[in-house]
Amino acid sequence: MLKISKNHGNLVDKLETDIEAICSEIEALRRERQQLSIGAIAPVGDSPQALADAYRRHARETAEVSAEVKGIDDAIAALSAQLNQKQQQSIKLQRISPMEEQVEEGRTLARGHAERINELAGELAAEVKGLKAIADQISPSYWQVYYKPFITGFKSISVPYVRSDGDVWTIVNRVV
Repeated sequence: MLKISKNHGNLVDKLETDIEAICSEIEALRRERQQLSIGAIAPVGDSPQALADAYRRHARETAEVSAEVKGIDDAIAALSAQLNQKQQQSIKLQRISPMEEQVEEGRTLARGHAERINELAGELAAEVKGLKAIADQISPSYWQVYYKPFITGFKSISVPYVRSDGDVWTIVNRVV
């Protein structure tokens, strides 16, 4: 139980650390965005050439700043989506009780054992069928040599098999 509760706590702590890191990054990006501003056009002279050059320079500067602002806005949007996802995971983890987590971890372990049992049952069934084939082949001769059966009990040989409907697990015996 301690291992499970400790694991549950570690997951919640990691999510909280991730959430704090995302929040601080979003805040840093917002501060950076506020510092970026597009200044007013400042023509250097009264000549038409000076005015045109001022507008061109302003357009170049505005394009760079606008692209940077757009990049920051996109980063904030992506981080906000990630923050929302992490917060939802944190809420979900906090709702799961240690007992529920223990049950889920136990089900996972049981699933592994059940799969191994079913694998071994398949191998055992194949071995039993092989032995039965040999017994069927030599039994008539064995009777003639030793006056008794070679092997008995094949009518009731079964192997365990685990199945589940999702909630309830059942161990049944499959006749080989």
